[in-house]
Amino acid sequence: MSKRIGLVIYPGFQVLDTAVLSVFEFANTLLEQPLYELATLSATGGPVRSSSSVAVDSQPLGWGGYDTLLVGGAIGIPAPQPELESTLRNNAGATRRIASICTGAFILARTGLMDGKRATTHWAFGRRLQEQHPALVADEDKIFVREGNIWSSAGVTACIDMALAMVEEDLGIDIARKVARAMVVYHRRTGGQSQFSAIAEIEPSSDRVKEALLYARDNLHKELSVDELAARVHWSPRHFSRVFQAQTGMAPAKAIEKLRVEAAQELIEQGHSSIGRIAGMTGFGDEERMRRAFLRAFGQPPKMFVHQARQRNEHVYLS
Repeated sequence: MSKRIGLVIYPGFQVLDTAVLSVFEFANTLLEQPLYELATLSATGGPVRSSSSVAVDSQPLGWGGYDTLLVGGAIGIPAPQPELESTLRNNAGATRRIASICTGAFILARTGLMDGKRATTHWAFGRRLQEQHPALVADEDKIFVREGNIWSSAGVTACIDMALAMVEEDLGIDIARKVARAMVVYHRRTGGQSQFSAIAEIEPSSDRVKEALLYARDNLHKELSVDELAARVHWSPRHFSRVFQAQTGMAPAKAIEKLRVEAAQELIEQGHSSIGRIAGMTGFGDEERMRRAFLRAFGQPPKMFVHQARQRNEHVYLS
């Protein structure tokens, strides 16, 4: 039996959010019998103009009959859509999954369906989501969040990560990986992962420095000395250190620590709870070194992150 997937749009929506349907489309191509039936929906149907002036045709949302509804986002906070929000609220009981993309969280929040739940949105609007909708808990630094049958993703392309997680839930990790490979995207940033990556934050301009950082990220279990990184990009250690410091504003050792902290935080979000094991997997070597790095980065020890992750996971399980 096919699963109907509907992307809900409205005047001023962000057209890049339509990419979320491509994840399910690619999944269909990998199956002997396509599973997903895709539709673009709006309150009344017909052409809907996006914020970039590109108009997308749509069908009326109507009542019921959808496995998954995905509410698109906008460049800013979407204006209230009373008819659309009412229809979404009435569809909730008959829909297995309802999700928001980017600032589409404001529309879904106005339906009341996010009350008492964690939700995320584009990092620039997380605080305003919390202020305008105090009944939910804004988790503004996450790629996507799932609370029961309510999902939400961060800004723009994070909807692809969320959709890959949905495909993984429906069809298994192997299909999800094949979809990611076919779409030439990373498989897949976990929901608990920060919206910011250490490499993106460091922002080197040199391809060689980027190459060294990518190598380091993929080999955190190694010592990763300046000599090793410099040899990787065919520079002398002295030249590498000088260029690295000039382009990133930090020493290579500090950048490696950022990468290790990010990787450790992701492992914690994935459910790993042994600080010693995480320290070994991410190259810290011992718990104390990892604890000091977390205190420098967050002002909190890793045990606090383990405790918070366990509480979130237990809440999701019980919901």
